[in-house]
Amino acid sequence: MKHFNKISDLHEALGVKPPEHPLFSVMYGEYGSCDGTYEVEFTSAFYIIGFKKLKSGSMLYGRTKYDHDRGAMSFVKPQQKVTFKHVELQEKGFLIVIHEDFLPGTALYSEIKKYGYFDYEVNEALHLSPSEEDIIWNLYYSIEKEHYNNTDELSKAIIISLLDSLLKYAQRFYKRQFINRTQLTGSTVTRFNALLVAHFEERKTKNMGLPTVSGMADELNISARYLTDLLKQETGKTALELIHLFLIGEAKNLLREGERNISEISQLLGFENTTYFSRLFKKEVGAAPNKFRDSLLN
Repeated sequence: MKHFNKISDLHEALGVKPPEHPLFSVMYGEYGSCDGTYEVEFTSAFYIIGFKKLKSGSMLYGRTKYDHDRGAMSFVKPQQKVTFKHVELQEKGFLIVIHEDFLPGTALYSEIKKYGYFDYEVNEALHLSPSEEDIIWNLYYSIEKEHYNNTDELSKAIIISLLDSLLKYAQRFYKRQFINRTQLTGSTVTRFNALLVAHFEERKTKNMGLPTVSGMADELNISARYLTDLLKQETGKTALELIHLFLIGEAKNLLREGERNISEISQLLGFENTTYFSRLFKKEVGAAPNKFRDSLLN
């Protein structure tokens, strides 16, 4: 598998003209501009922001295929595996490629790492409404115009500012997407809670550790970051916080039953040591497990 350190090498692999800048490029395509013959699999030192509606072919990053019948924005971070295979555009599309070395010394250097959607799988891409598409395309055209037509000492700062706006709008639109998919979101919350219950029941007969966010996400066939953001939107709590609340709820129930000591309860729940269990319990409940049990007896 190829690794691209130079944006020019990616351009060559995709069969497009060399970039104007070694650390930043924009690629615009219309229907028919991609012939669908190329196939490239790579990792890179780039952030890649794209919008595309495909007539045929596929895009893959992470573990999940991007279906060609769905138009969406996608966000790829450096070192992430990406595959373009026989891509033909149904409508216009774009790619913005930002080398990680383009960002040091700018506010976006730290800010871009805060956008969790760069960790989403491709099937969790951002699907835009017509009015949202207009906003994104206006920002893209402004970036493209600044990149090609106004090169001076302020160009980079203006491009960074426009990119920052684009990423902030993407964050807003993702929140809208979560809200508009309340049925899907509610279903995921229900399945998440059911998995926690199943995990606890399985622990009674098998030597298993604590449930993890990544493990739960794998079982739900979504990325860990998307799961956390989706649950946060729906419940106000992250996936890890919900796991902790479930474990503490089970611990309270076991303490009320009074049949096991604290060490046994800790082990049953999957904690490797009692100290960690007791510390988490006190953090969530406000009292250590033994104090909580004593209060029940009194």
